[in-house]
Amino acid sequence: MTYITDYDSPVGRLTVASDGRAVTGIYMAGQRYLPDFSGTADGTGLLINKAAGRWLDRYFAGLEPAPDELPLAPEGTPFRLLVWEILCRIPYGQTVTYGDIAREAASRLGRRVMSAQAVGGAVGHNPISIVIPCHRVIGADGGMVGYGGGMERKLWLLRHEGVIE
Repeated sequence: MTYITDYDSPVGRLTVASDGRAVTGIYMAGQRYLPDFSGTADGTGLLINKAAGRWLDRYFAGLEPAPDELPLAPEGTPFRLLVWEILCRIPYGQTVTYGDIAREAASRLGRRVMSAQAVGGAVGHNPISIVIPCHRVIGADGGMVGYGGGMERKLWLLRHEGVIE
């Protein structure tokens, strides 16, 4: 069963999803790859959903909560799970490129090379926005490239973290 709770944030309404024990998603209204929430239950009273709300409160207050402060259980292929694990290690206020992640993924998989485009697909399907910080991934030239929640939200999050003016 999936339990959802709405969270009002500076980047708009977020939907926090959990399985009752771990966070399975944090979705922005209108984002790409938004799941169907029919058949879900109200998770407002669940400890994990409350914990996710407190994590988001701290993040939006300018503190630097780490992804490992919450139990996370995103669903995905082994490759996507690897990429999301790598994303979790990007420090607050810093960015990496798709190529950086591709090199790390290749190293972990014992491969010589890995496609940055494959990494981009995994990053784009990240179900736990903000906590798994896919907004910290930029293009090879330092440019701001796609974000499932919309470029204006990516820019807001990076400004909030002091990455850009």
